[in-house]
Amino acid sequence: MPSRKSSKPVEPVQLGLTWDGPGLIAGVDEAGRGPLAGPVVAAAVILDDLHPIAGLADSKALTARRREKLFDEIRAKALACCIAEASVEEIDRLNILHATMLAMKRAVEGLRLVPHKVLVDGNRLPVLKMPGEAIVKGDAKVKAISAASILAKVHRDRLCDTLHAEHPQYGFATHKGYPTAEHLAALRQHGACPQHRRSYAPVRAVIEG
Repeated sequence: MPSRKSSKPVEPVQLGLTWDGPGLIAGVDEAGRGPLAGPVVAAAVILDDLHPIAGLADSKALTARRREKLFDEIRAKALACCIAEASVEEIDRLNILHATMLAMKRAVEGLRLVPHKVLVDGNRLPVLKMPGEAIVKGDAKVKAISAASILAKVHRDRLCDTLHAEHPQYGFATHKGYPTAEHLAALRQHGACPQHRRSYAPVRAVIEG
């Protein structure tokens, strides 16, 4: 007796994704939305369940020394990670929200593996080719997002150290570009440098004043 063919549709076979195992989850976070200077930085991380990393947490809850150590461990143990930026020019042209989404999109697209799903810290998602979910306070809830927050924070802090070497009069090594009293006083005294965000009110006030 001939066998009956199943009416269930056959799932299409995806080619060229040998290394993109099903179920890969990428965590995404940013650093540098509030500062008055420098790019906004985003990171995307796909962790390896076989090589867990102890101590992952929201980067703001960790010491700078601990973040530095975890930065190296994440880079060594993650299945894939990518750090991306949106420039000061892009922040001023697009606004900080859209520039942040652009940096996140670049970080995800820069991963060497294609994630099955992307989990983003916050309440907004960049435009992506795969499913995504925004998680408020995700950097404290999801390890992959915690890892991304650490990569983004350390990378941006290092950028601020470089910025300090180029423009020591502003104190970037200390305040990392945030609008502290020290930074605002330096802005009024020295004016804006090329890495200051012209679209931000304190910087615009100094330029126009």
